Amino acid sequence: MKCAVIAGGLGTRLRPIIGDQPKPMVPLDGIPLLERLIGLCRRFGIDDVHLMLGYRPEVIRDYFQDGSAFGVRISYWIEPQPLGTAGCVRQMLPALDGEDLLVLYGDVFVEMDLHRLINFHHRHRATATLVVHPNDHPHDSDLIEAKNDRIIEFHNKPHVAGAYYSNLVNAGVYVLTPNLLARIPDDRASDFGHDVFPAAVAAGEFLAAYNTPEYIKDIGTPERYFHVEADLRAGKPARCNLASVRKAIFLDRDGTVNVWVPLLSKAADLELYPGAAQAVRAINQSDYLAVLTTNQPQVARGLITVAELDDIHKKLETLLTRDGAKLDGIYYCPHHPDRGYPEEIPELKISCQCRKPNTLLFEHAAERFNIDLRSSAVVGDSIRDMQSARRLGCRAVLVQTGLGGSDIPAGFRPDYTARDLGEAVNWIIGTES
Repeated sequence: MKCAVIAGGLGTRLRPIIGDQPKPMVPLDGIPLLERLIGLCRRFGIDDVHLMLGYRPEVIRDYFQDGSAFGVRISYWIEPQPLGTAGCVRQMLPALDGEDLLVLYGDVFVEMDLHRLINFHHRHRATATLVVHPNDHPHDSDLIEAKNDRIIEFHNKPHVAGAYYSNLVNAGVYVLTPNLLARIPDDRASDFGHDVFPAAVAAGEFLAAYNTPEYIKDIGTPERYFHVEADLRAGKPARCNLASVRKAIFLDRDGTVNVWVPLLSKAADLELYPGAAQAVRAINQSDYLAVLTTNQPQVARGLITVAELDDIHKKLETLLTRDGAKLDGIYYCPHHPDRGYPEEIPELKISCQCRKPNTLLFEHAAERFNIDLRSSAVVGDSIRDMQSARRLGCRAVLVQTGLGGSDIPAGFRPDYTARDLGEAVNWIIGTES
């Protein structure tokens, strides 16, 4: 596989830091960002790198030359005129030789397991794979809607006032096939996010969404630049790489994050507990992932459709992000084993391995995010959550909201009992080994 790095930026907002240097040459802990991106490619066996240059290309060419000093082969492409993010990459279509192409942006710091991404892309046989992730400011980001890893819609900013969206943002890392590049106009400027990708989805092409909690952040403003540099010096990006084992705090939904409503079936009835968003944000600021795992028997009972459940989760994510919090993953069980309800969905009335206290939801998350379950914790308000934790070897943390453990039999002892989610999270993070 080849890699193209879009490296033509001026970096106007970074002038106090880089002077008149091209933006991709901004130093991060003493090493230019572009050098770090090339090093990432080399670590994962991608040694054919193409740089799309615009502003002051001689600075970049003089530094990297043919790439041999950096363990790669470098080719340079200079725009005859501004072609946009997609147009500049289309130039190299004849050079692909039928291979797929990894695309990175020269103003986005990336630390991720490229093997996992590429394997995902090949497994899905997608026309293009977009790396996506939740962030803490989706209100001013272009958002993506996906179903079963397939992108179905783009919601570019500004967003409709009062609407709820999934917190899924284009991270600026792509794997593209030659077929996708061939869709890019060769006679005018075009942008991947605003032009090429939405048109491909509208035409029925399969664009896959690779959702990852790995470290991918733009450095386009001084504030973001200094934040990334501080994280780099603290070793956070390497710890977030899915080549490294992660740990998670698995959160029950109803009665733990949001106010308990029996068989919650309307987005209008969802309300966060006071302090819940701040608790999730504390997880985000730690080395833990925040993963929601919830039984939703309402679906099997015919009280709610999957689309309506998705709307509830969109509202949940939107409410969390208003306080700068995000969920790294949402996993739910739509099944229910007991029959005899008037509106029930027969094919969902089964005994399954994903309904808590069974553990398949957790196992799916562990596989996707390389989670060490024994270093993780489960937080919930019922015996099902506590039993799941025991089966997984996780710490079991009971909250006194919702059911408050009223269904827990005598003699069962969780590892800790907290007043609410905030206290539970503080205990987990504060007692980590």
